[in-house]
Amino acid sequence: MTPGVAADRDSGPAAGAKPRTGGGSDAETRPPSAPGAADWDEAVRLLLTAEDITLLAHVSPDGDALGSALAVGLALRELGRNVRVSYGDDPLVVPSSLEFLPGQDLLVPHTEVPEKPELVAVFDAAGSARLGLLEGKAKAAGALLVVDHHASNTRFGTHHLIDIDAPATAVLADELITRLGATLTADIATALYTGLVTDTGSFKYVGTTPETHTFAARLMATGIRHDLIQRAIWDTCRFGYLKVLAAALAGARLDTGAAGGLGLVSTVITRAERAAHGIRLDEIEGVIDVVRKSGEAEVALVLKEDDDGALRASARSKGAVDLGRVCGAFGGGGHAFAAGFTAYDPPAEVVARFRDLLADALLPVAPAQATPGDDA
Repeated sequence: MTPGVAADRDSGPAAGAKPRTGGGSDAETRPPSAPGAADWDEAVRLLLTAEDITLLAHVSPDGDALGSALAVGLALRELGRNVRVSYGDDPLVVPSSLEFLPGQDLLVPHTEVPEKPELVAVFDAAGSARLGLLEGKAKAAGALLVVDHHASNTRFGTHHLIDIDAPATAVLADELITRLGATLTADIATALYTGLVTDTGSFKYVGTTPETHTFAARLMATGIRHDLIQRAIWDTCRFGYLKVLAAALAGARLDTGAAGGLGLVSTVITRAERAAHGIRLDEIEGVIDVVRKSGEAEVALVLKEDDDGALRASARSKGAVDLGRVCGAFGGGGHAFAAGFTAYDPPAEVVARFRDLLADALLPVAPAQATPGDDA
């Protein structure tokens, strides 16, 4: 298990309380701040009337994506629905830090998802490309429900529950479960709590509000072992991870002139380094959380070479740079202060281009309360 978060995660600007209603009319330029009542009603109708339901997390799922999908899957099974959960990786491997999650008997590989599913609900994916090998099947579904909190969401579904003010997709999953009429069991609460603590950085990111803690308290009241969940996500790793981390830190480079003089710290983790210590790609997500601690750098970038040679990038900002814009130029995306992308050029070229893009992504004014611990 590895401490850490995934490449495109961010806390969001504010935490949502439940139930939530109200929408907006500017969906083509910016997702509404919260789904409207009609959106919730239609989502519930779809889930309660479909005879076969497929729930998807994004590829290389983090705690919010997989936790939300499994939580809703457990709720639907409790209601007697025929449901499966999957994500478009091959092979389908649960990240080591999430092996404790309940409901994994609902998981099936991408090959067991129907070619034309009746209903697909996608959790925590800002764009269809994040579905990997299941992108085509999701687009072929009779109905495609997108549940997400990314401002960069492309609204690729036929139905949407998108709230860019929610600190985690788990907040939306929780309300969906409530509106479905399912009981909040300890197993469901465990999955939701995993999503919440993952995307709030254990409640330290700027999106954490009093409502966030109220939500967490309600989940804890079911009797979940929040201490064990936190330990698995943040404070447990294999010894080999420490060796890979040491190499990543030894190779880190600080560029104080980048981002208008605010600074960039970056490092590269090769597949050879991972292989030398038997560490999988999902086990090194937490490296970005160490690298970004550098007080001399506004922006942190970690390039992780996967088993096929592609570079998986994790980027973090402390509040003065819009990384969603920067990573979007690489075909990726995410939140303003936490985003990611995949690149295929040599690492030095990727870092150089990333650096060049930072100058045009500076925000006019950094959030007044942003601190080194409040970024994504």
